[in-house]
Amino acid sequence: MTDLLMHEKEGWAQSYQYIAGIDEVGRGCLFGDVVAAAVILPVGLVLEGVDDSKKLSEKKREALYDQIMEQAVAISVGYVGAETIDRINIKQAARLAMKKAVQGLPVAADYLLVDAEKVDVELPQLSIIKGDATSQSIAAASIIAKVTRDRLCKGEWEARYPEYGIAIHKGYATKLHREQILALGPTPMHRRSFLKNLEVVQETLF
Repeated sequence: MTDLLMHEKEGWAQSYQYIAGIDEVGRGCLFGDVVAAAVILPVGLVLEGVDDSKKLSEKKREALYDQIMEQAVAISVGYVGAETIDRINIKQAARLAMKKAVQGLPVAADYLLVDAEKVDVELPQLSIIKGDATSQSIAAASIIAKVTRDRLCKGEWEARYPEYGIAIHKGYATKLHREQILALGPTPMHRRSFLKNLEVVQETLF
């Protein structure tokens, strides 16, 4: 069984106290922001049930979201929208969202655990492949980022563009989503660089 505090324990042993887990969601979507979260948990805290957000039910993610929000030392979320994604590409946009999340922490991190990326800040950090499945801090960040983005999809973004079914598919390239883009054209929140394989002939909707 994986010790989800293995990487954190290594950091604590080096006298790092404020270890932030960093993860992002929405990298593969056609619509909306890429969203990153940075989460600092108390030294030694064990959160039962925390795992990669993709492996958890929506109900479980919501419950853990509340628990993480209540018990974390600090939490910050970073957002990067479609226009910037198109301009600098999705990989750089995801890294920028992570940087924004780290810089927004109300308690400054002294060490970063990052899911398969490097954050452009002057802090010691460890990039971990599949970090959301092997680090509690990164898994917590994945849950915060996922729930935050899903709430935007079901709330503000769905209300703004109700014809596209954003609440259902969360901006991913489902059959319904592709059909609505072809029928209605892209919105200003669609990532144009992701739509090149779709024969979008409608004018942009404003």
